[in-house]
Amino acid sequence: MIHFSPLLLLVLFVTGAVAGLIDSIAGGGGLITVPVLLGVGLPPQAALGTNKLQSSFGSASAMFHFVKAGTVRLRDARTGIIWTAVGAVVGAYTVQQLDPGFLKRFIPYLLLVILCYTIFTPKLGVEEAHPRMAPPVFYPIFGLLLGFYDGFLGPGTGSFWVISLMLGLGFDMRKGTAYTKVFNFVSNIVSLVLFIAGGQVVFVVGILMGLGQAFGARVGAKLVIKKGTRFVRPVFISSVLAVTAKLFFDNYK
Repeated sequence: MIHFSPLLLLVLFVTGAVAGLIDSIAGGGGLITVPVLLGVGLPPQAALGTNKLQSSFGSASAMFHFVKAGTVRLRDARTGIIWTAVGAVVGAYTVQQLDPGFLKRFIPYLLLVILCYTIFTPKLGVEEAHPRMAPPVFYPIFGLLLGFYDGFLGPGTGSFWVISLMLGLGFDMRKGTAYTKVFNFVSNIVSLVLFIAGGQVVFVVGILMGLGQAFGARVGAKLVIKKGTRFVRPVFISSVLAVTAKLFFDNYK
């Protein structure tokens, strides 16, 4: 049983706020929140479920801000929303049946490829480019794949979405970050429903951290809109580097 002292409540709120700020800019907020949730005594699956609750606040806050600012048009993302939801259902159900360890060992290498590609392609995401794939082809593939991954495990999902949107649909990094929040919100909410059904969510912790997430995400979304790709790119690279290093450390410690 977790003892909710005033200090612990403050730590949870601040953790959510910092994670929401980082996640809305470049992804990787789970790198902060999941270890904290495990540190306060939650079992691994309850930590994942509670993390989905608190991160839903952040992704919703960032998404609504991007939509309000006109950076995102939900009508254009409709197909992606549907396929992401389907993938997240399958992923969240599967993680409650299987050990996600095998996927966790593989993901750091994919993130390392993204990191190297982004660093050595300095013009990537600076401005919008010609799409390599049509949306009706892109979204079923990447919506299912990344929705499943976010429901199943999660670390690095935002990074995978941003790079996929830039390479597949030709988005610049600012627009890719904005649309990523839409798909993050969808997979978070869908996954959350399944974790609640499985009894794997601690609501007091999730809601408190979620309030912090919403605040931090709103600040982060404003920074993305105001400062654009030149601001997002170094934060994105730093976030991917941090998530990759943490996963490699967890796998080989």
